[in-house]
Amino acid sequence: METTKVNERIFLSSPHMSDEGYEMEYVKEAFDTNWIAPLGENVNGFERELAEKVGSKAAAALSSGTAAIHLALRAAGVGEGDIVFCPTLTFSATANPIIYQNATPAFIDSNYETWNMCPKALEEAFQKYPEVKAVIVVHLYGLSADMDRIVELCKKHNVVLIEDAAESLGTYYKGKHTGTFGDYGIFSFNGNKIITTSGGGMLVSNNEEGIAKARFWATQSRDQARHYQHSELGFNYRMSNVVAGIGRGQLKVLDQRVEKKNYIYEFYKRELGELEGVQFMPSNDWDAPNYWLSSMTLTGKVRPIDIFKTLEAENIESRPVWKPMHMQPFFEKYDYVGTDVSEKLFENGVCLPSDTKMTEADLEKIVETIKKLWCE
Repeated sequence: METTKVNERIFLSSPHMSDEGYEMEYVKEAFDTNWIAPLGENVNGFERELAEKVGSKAAAALSSGTAAIHLALRAAGVGEGDIVFCPTLTFSATANPIIYQNATPAFIDSNYETWNMCPKALEEAFQKYPEVKAVIVVHLYGLSADMDRIVELCKKHNVVLIEDAAESLGTYYKGKHTGTFGDYGIFSFNGNKIITTSGGGMLVSNNEEGIAKARFWATQSRDQARHYQHSELGFNYRMSNVVAGIGRGQLKVLDQRVEKKNYIYEFYKRELGELEGVQFMPSNDWDAPNYWLSSMTLTGKVRPIDIFKTLEAENIESRPVWKPMHMQPFFEKYDYVGTDVSEKLFENGVCLPSDTKMTEADLEKIVETIKKLWCE
């Protein structure tokens, strides 16, 4: 008896290994040489190749992007009582390490032109908190922030700039990779990112001494001694040699993934962009996004919840835009500088399925399912 095939789930953004099997070549080498842990040639190679890819002098392969932000804050000298500016429209992993350092976040609003940190709000924050220790800027969903203005403000106030490029590997701002404009940049290789190591992150910088110090902290701050000696607080943050092997293989297909993400975005914009109340995330002349997640806002009769429920009924995953940090129960006690831009983006935003394994049929099914809502 013939059975009906259950619809396979279409994911928002899931791991996508290379068709060529690059990842397994490096993983097999780690097994064959027994360099499973703690470090090895894959870790060294991944650091070197990622740094070369984005144009940084040095890189440290770590257990997560969150760990990379944490060590960047330590390298910046952020400690108890210090103020750190952070975008409010981001995932909590951007803000959590500020708390790890017993520092105090002050959240900065977005603007509609970039969906990222608003330079005007940032300037207002500098006036309010001239003693600020560091600024973290995020490149949301693969869209570049307005880096010229943000870098200028940070230099003017002599403040360390950290780029959270967790979502923007492969994105360019004026021909230069995001993650390389600040004093430190971080990338994430979580399972949903444009390339993945299953879990992991990278800290990059032109400050080679700072990266060397980060590696030291990440390996439990073990001093150079015959016995185990520790003169500083350390962390178990280093990436394993097996995980790094996956990263080396994934890095070979980064450009392919960016190309597919761009295709997905353009497909959605072409098919859905003319619907009443629909506006897609912004693009600027200076921005070459990786379009990690294709996102749009809805201001008409069809609301985000209608999209979420309709797609879920078809076993298709979609998500709201990040809920701003200043609206989160844990972070709402901290200061917020801005108006209501980030709140409106959260209220009206939809992240559409952006999985690079999607077929043309998958994309057509998604847009046809969504279009029906405008016919009801």
